[in-house]
Amino acid sequence: MSEKPPLRVVPAESPESDGRRARSERSKLQIVDALFRLILDGNLDPSAASVAEEAAVGLRTVFRHFEDMDSLYRELTARLEAEILPIVMKPWSSADWRARLHELVSRRAGIYERIMPFKVAANLRRYQSDWLMHDYQRFLRMERSGLHGILPDEVLADQGLSAALEMVTGFQTWRRIRQDQGLNPQEAEAMLLRTVDALLADIERG
Repeated sequence: MSEKPPLRVVPAESPESDGRRARSERSKLQIVDALFRLILDGNLDPSAASVAEEAAVGLRTVFRHFEDMDSLYRELTARLEAEILPIVMKPWSSADWRARLHELVSRRAGIYERIMPFKVAANLRRYQSDWLMHDYQRFLRMERSGLHGILPDEVLADQGLSAALEMVTGFQTWRRIRQDQGLNPQEAEAMLLRTVDALLADIERG
C-alpha cells in the first residue's frame, strides 16, 4: 500500500496564504459592490440570493463573509459614512449662525441626495432588524446634534421652532420633496432654504 503524502503546511505569511487573503478580500468587495448596484438600480429590498447572483458568487460565499444581511448593511453603512464624513466635518465658512444654517442645508442636500436610495432601502428593512432600527435612531441623533451645534440658545429655547428646523433640515423631508413631490435637487435645496428663512423670520419680527 502506497504511503499517503505528508500534509502540506502553508506558513501563515506565505505568498500562497497572502493570495488566498487577497482573493477573499476581492470576493467580499464584490458582494458589497453588488448590494450597492442592486439598490442603485431600484431593488430596495435585495435578498441574499440576488446579491450573490449580482456578485457572481455562490450564496455560501455571501454568508462566509457576512453572517447575515445586517452584517452586509453594516459594511454598506460604513462605506457611505467614510465617504460623507469629510463633508460633515468640513469647517464652516461663516461665523454667523444663520449663514451656517444655510451651509448646513446645502451640505445636507448633497449628502442626502447621495445616500437617499440606501437610506430608503435600510428604512424598508428596519422594522425587521434591531441593528437597522438602532442605526436609524443613531442617524436621527446625529442630525439633531449637528443642527443644535449651530443654533443659538434663543432658538433652542423655542422648542416649536427648533423642532420645525430639525424637521425641515432632516433626511425624511428631503426624501419626500424629492420622491413624493418630484422636485429636482436644485429645486429641493432652494425650497428648504426658503422654508428655513421663513421660520427664522419670526425671530426677526420678535
